[in-house]
Amino acid sequence: MPTAQGVNLFSELAKMDGAIILASDASRIARANVHLVPNPNVPTSETGTRHRTAERVARSLGVPVVAVSEDMAVLTVYVGDSKKPLEPIPRLLSRANTALQTLERYKTRLDATSADLSTAELEDVVTVRDVVTMLQITEIVLRIAAEIESDLVELGTDGRLVALQLEEIVAGVEDERRLVVRDYFHADGGWDLEAAMTGLAALETEDLLDLKLVADVLHLEVSAADLDAALEPKGYRLLARIPRLPDSIVVNIVESFGSLSRIMRANVADLDEVEGVGATRARAIKDGLSKLTSSSILDRYT
Repeated sequence: MPTAQGVNLFSELAKMDGAIILASDASRIARANVHLVPNPNVPTSETGTRHRTAERVARSLGVPVVAVSEDMAVLTVYVGDSKKPLEPIPRLLSRANTALQTLERYKTRLDATSADLSTAELEDVVTVRDVVTMLQITEIVLRIAAEIESDLVELGTDGRLVALQLEEIVAGVEDERRLVVRDYFHADGGWDLEAAMTGLAALETEDLLDLKLVADVLHLEVSAADLDAALEPKGYRLLARIPRLPDSIVVNIVESFGSLSRIMRANVADLDEVEGVGATRARAIKDGLSKLTSSSILDRYT
């Protein structure tokens, strides 16, 4: 973290004509007041002398170059053939805060959808629509968060409060998405969990609004066109909600029973037979699933 004195000294140095050149790791100033003379034959779309020089240097050397115009209140970053004008901090903060409000609304909707899916899973009445709606909203939440993260890069230390709020809102959302996909996707040929996750992330925003296209990514065992078709969860998502239950044990349980409905019907002795579970953990799993069921019933009727 730079000191106030260091910032003041850097500000004074920046008042000099010429460029400031940093070391390759940006740890120190290597040169200052440097007159840059790039190859005039390098193409540039800029008209001002300072920005034209910056773009040519970036294209010639492949290094990031920052051009600052105090009179025009413009700060532009050039990297290779790319150009990025940086926006004023107040405008970025306003946009980030507006996006946070939108994100909070979608997160509230996601929480309600997640609760509905949990209830449907526990009652064994899950449909394709339930699953793809959950994935649709989850993906929207993560994409809004990604846009805010892009603004945070420009905001730097000015975006600390926004970053804290963002982290709190999206905590656990990515894990939830993975568990839902893992519960319902159907592996066939070269289509595995990672392929399904990649396919979901690759959907265009317009395609994401089409539930049938989202369902196609999962390679379901039923027709993706029938949104009311019944599905059976494997159980990864709900088992992950039981405290202190390692992922390896969750995998063993799912592989032993094959579906959430069979896990729910299993008694303590059945669970005890699964590798790595044991009598104590078997009782904890049974109690945990019972609590989830009770909580789901209370949420529905209160």
